[in-house]
Amino acid sequence: MKKALITWGGWEGHTPAKSSGIFASFLREQEYDVTVVDTLDVYLDEPFLRSLSLIVPVWTMSTITKEQERGLLDAIASGVGVAGWHGTMGDSFRNATEYQFMVGGQWVAHPGNIIDYTVNITNHDDPITAGLPDFQMHSEQYYMHTDPSNEVLATTTFSGEFGNAPWIAGTVMPVVWKRRWGQGRVFYSSLGHVFSDFDVPEALTIMQRGMLWASR
Repeated sequence: MKKALITWGGWEGHTPAKSSGIFASFLREQEYDVTVVDTLDVYLDEPFLRSLSLIVPVWTMSTITKEQERGLLDAIASGVGVAGWHGTMGDSFRNATEYQFMVGGQWVAHPGNIIDYTVNITNHDDPITAGLPDFQMHSEQYYMHTDPSNEVLATTTFSGEFGNAPWIAGTVMPVVWKRRWGQGRVFYSSLGHVFSDFDVPEALTIMQRGMLWASR
């Protein structure tokens, strides 16, 4: 049986417990043995981490020790997959640059806060996005600093009319991507500000498929 670890914590505004519950249930439906914890000390347990197929980090605006970060990154490099969303993976530890290197991006702004915007599927052949149309979100539109080595599957375009940042008008920003960290697969989606964002079928499907792709 495949094993998955979900770790949650940090800023409560991102509903980490409820959002984690959505995907814990999904993974159990896929016959994963799922462990859910609210501590980062689990990253110090090397034998347990190496036994996993997938790690789902759900932490925002928190801190991580060098030892915890090393344990996580080494496990991924060894072949354990990692998949996450929004600020719970893309704005977890602002002072941990190697963690950000692994993710492939870091949140820097969401002009206008909660707005209507379009997600454009740019790769219609990848199994994560195959068959999905462009779709609308009413949530935070993430402006991120991203790694050019990411394999981008979906994007969004900023209008420049929100957040007093007219200079970003027309900027095309990655929303969904995948990449590698050593032997491990890394998947990220900037969708999912709160658990109800996954009521959008496309946002939910992308995250579910991304987890299965990342898992070894």
